[in-house]
Amino acid sequence: MVEIAGQTLRPTPVFDTYWRFAAARQQVYLARLGQAPPARHDPVLAQHRFTNCFRAADRVSQYLIGQVSYRGDQEWREVFFRTMLFKVFNKVTTWQLLQEHLGELTWNEYDFRAWDGILSESFSTGERLYSAAYITPPPALGEERKHSNHLRLIEMMMARGAPARVQEAASMREAYEVLLGFPALGPFLAYQYLIDLNYSAQLSFSEMDFVVPGPGARDGIRKCFGSAADGIEADVIRYMADTQQEHFDRLGLRFAGLRGRPLQLIDCQNLFCEVDKYARVAHPDIAGISGRSRIKQLYRPDPAPLTAWFPPKWGVNTAAEPSLV
Repeated sequence: MVEIAGQTLRPTPVFDTYWRFAAARQQVYLARLGQAPPARHDPVLAQHRFTNCFRAADRVSQYLIGQVSYRGDQEWREVFFRTMLFKVFNKVTTWQLLQEHLGELTWNEYDFRAWDGILSESFSTGERLYSAAYITPPPALGEERKHSNHLRLIEMMMARGAPARVQEAASMREAYEVLLGFPALGPFLAYQYLIDLNYSAQLSFSEMDFVVPGPGARDGIRKCFGSAADGIEADVIRYMADTQQEHFDRLGLRFAGLRGRPLQLIDCQNLFCEVDKYARVAHPDIAGISGRSRIKQLYRPDPAPLTAWFPPKWGVNTAAEPSLV
């Protein structure tokens, strides 16, 4: 039994699976980097695709940090613009497509007609402009195409002073409220985009400030604690972050974090999403909210080399690694 936000919760077997999954998935990550021996075989992990324990270690986040946030003009307005442009598509090839045609992507040189034309031409040839993850619904801003309306959304954010308002916010929650005020950015997306913006050198919010549980995390929390956790999901995520070492020790699991950086709220939130998927196979008898019973994405090796370069302000980069700046 655990006490969270005044509620007594009875953990299910998925609760311990959460910690075991985190330790096993981190071992897989370190082994792929060549920094640990091969992970113990887990047929579910081996066959299916799961994100890393640390959100910043995933390939798309790595590209954002190394090639978008810390490359190019470091004026905050430009960093904000680049980050939002990258994230509304969340697809590296779309970013590279624009770069190939336009060179450095800047707000100062932005031209809707030219940029929209490049995207429209690519779309007309059947190219996918968007990742399947964190899809931003198209706002109704007067354009026919989804990508055109997303460009208009970024224009709106820039015109309404979003960069300065986010940077001047007194807290992470206040900055989140700025993003939440724009069309198509619901609670989960506004929070995720703020995490991406916060990787930059110009913001300094702690990832332990607050968290917004997404639908996948709610499913995972339900599987770990049952319906008694409904409505206190953010408190549950904070409990997991605050007590992580206790539970790794209790289960005899080795988990050194990200070069000593422990799981943050965003990471524990994401882990609930991944454990929801894992439990569909490992614990098929324990139901979540969505009722999904299969893991859709199979694991396919990516031949591209992994990078492991993080926001310098975290103090976890090593001198042996080349700077991407």
